[in-house]
Amino acid sequence: MDSIMKKFFVLSCCILAAIAARATQLEISHLTGNFYVFTTWKMFDGSPFPANGMYVVTPQGVVMIDMPWDDTQARPLLDSIEKKHHAKVIMSISTHFHADRTGSIDILKAEGVKTYSTAYTLELCRKHKEQEAAYIMAPDTAFIVGGLRFETYYPGKGHAPDNIVVWFPDAKVLYGGCFVKSTESKGLGNLGDADVKAWEKSVKNVMKRYPQPAYVIPGHQGWSDAGALKYTLKLIKEN
Repeated sequence: MDSIMKKFFVLSCCILAAIAARATQLEISHLTGNFYVFTTWKMFDGSPFPANGMYVVTPQGVVMIDMPWDDTQARPLLDSIEKKHHAKVIMSISTHFHADRTGSIDILKAEGVKTYSTAYTLELCRKHKEQEAAYIMAPDTAFIVGGLRFETYYPGKGHAPDNIVVWFPDAKVLYGGCFVKSTESKGLGNLGDADVKAWEKSVKNVMKRYPQPAYVIPGHQGWSDAGALKYTLKLIKEN
């Protein structure tokens, strides 16, 4: 009986864990004004690991910066945005070529979303067989969408050779993606495509260009600390 009860307990825990994993596969958090951070998870070394993206609601439609890991997370996100804001995503920008930034491009394209990346990101997507954006933009590009002003900026190599950041001047929101490490991070993370030596200079370029952001959104983990750029610099120097 003890053996049966033990098996039943283990099975129950597995079922509850699976339910919990599905329930937390997508989370949307309000940042400020019409800015929202969305978080999706993927299993790494047996544990769920979060990835952040961001979207902004405008009168013209929703602008999305980066996207979920994969197609199964993209549709729930698009549905949630439309239900919550009564608006559709009209454009997206991928900040580098890795799957946590490009993994849902095909779904977005199928939904009529204008998907953007730099030419360098497109080149790396093709090389690594990642999904490809439909539209190419210059690394440093200014946009106005539904009255929302923002710009992309290429500071140099870092987490990836093609990484860009996105700056929203009116709200002082700096979206750093994986170029910026959360203050919750214990290290620099995936360095498979990183240039740590160049990363230090690149971070300083961003800090000089955008000296006083009110919010800094990293690609993974929490974003409550606007000092994430300084923390990233600290991690780089300790590496």
